[in-house]
Amino acid sequence: MSQRIRTSLLSCSRRFISGGKSQSAQISETVSASAANPIPFASTDAADKDSAPVNSKFVFDDRYPVRNDWAREEIRSVYNKPLLELVYHGATAHRIYFDPRQVQRCTLLSIKTGGCPEDCKYCSQSSKYDTGVKAERLMEFEAVLKKANEAKEAGSTRFCMGAAWRGVSQVGPRQFGRVLNMVSEIRGMGMEVCATLGLLNKEQAVALKEAGLTAYNHNLDTSKEYYANVITSRAYGDRLKTLENVREAGISVCCGGIIGLGEKHEDRVSLLHTLSTMPEHPESVPVNALVANEGTPLEKAKPVGVWDLCRMIATARVVMPRSMVRLSAGRVSLSQAEQALCFMAGANSIFTGDKLLTTPNPEFDSDDSMMQTLGLVGKPPFFYEEAYEKRQA
Repeated sequence: MSQRIRTSLLSCSRRFISGGKSQSAQISETVSASAANPIPFASTDAADKDSAPVNSKFVFDDRYPVRNDWAREEIRSVYNKPLLELVYHGATAHRIYFDPRQVQRCTLLSIKTGGCPEDCKYCSQSSKYDTGVKAERLMEFEAVLKKANEAKEAGSTRFCMGAAWRGVSQVGPRQFGRVLNMVSEIRGMGMEVCATLGLLNKEQAVALKEAGLTAYNHNLDTSKEYYANVITSRAYGDRLKTLENVREAGISVCCGGIIGLGEKHEDRVSLLHTLSTMPEHPESVPVNALVANEGTPLEKAKPVGVWDLCRMIATARVVMPRSMVRLSAGRVSLSQAEQALCFMAGANSIFTGDKLLTTPNPEFDSDDSMMQTLGLVGKPPFFYEEAYEKRQA
């Protein structure tokens, strides 16, 4: 890349973080900033005691580096940019780290539905609310494998299994052993395998790793500040501890949140700040729009608009540029054009199949049509532990 083009790109990114000013002021600031800080999104405040150390060995591109020292004010500045400008930067960061034509198709199956003792106000599977979802037993091994095969044949390269448990310790070793067998068998099919089973201790995380689990999903749902308005039966710190156990076991972390819970924009900024200042960014960041389930306390919540989704996706892409950003729950309400805008903003994964746990979701054929129309192709599986082991070497 020529020095002239490089300087132009750096200048563009600096204008993005600094806001609109006169051309002469921008030129003056660009010259002085270049000497002081050649990386446009990298903090120069070494005295920021609240920041984690920069994960500098993973900086692949100096316009949108992989950082772990984001200040909340910086993320707020990114989040509040004019939407089209923000989408442009999300799209640019996406193209630096990923093939923009590739969208990973994932399938999420509820292998144990209903009867959950938690009180998450958005969830149709909570035993605290009358939602019409009945408690069921853990699915049989062969039935789960059949669903995984169907998903693979339909183009999914990641298969995720969800159980409505507080955590693995709630159900004991027998049922957990059945899940471990499912993980091993599905991994043997050449698919990424993800699970979301609630709280995990260190030993349980290691057992999942040894069974071949690729990723573990445990969302933070919302900001630490707003969390108690949504969930009281599980502490925020418990979620963070489970993520720590997963990471230490060498399993890929899948962690994101839900918008539309009644939170403010600042809560969304706070959630992204928590995710982007983890010791290592989550490999996957699901962005969910609330699906208001009848019978839950949030059944009358205002629907989330596509502009809010795009803003969340694009900001996540800028501050965690190497993560998979997954357009997750709520996609069924979006048109193909609205989904295309989300892909442009930086999303590069979807969940496909007629249900997302218990909520409606676009079916395989519908997604086939959309991907063909948009010129998108599926993303092959990626096995995190191979990269993890290389980093430890």
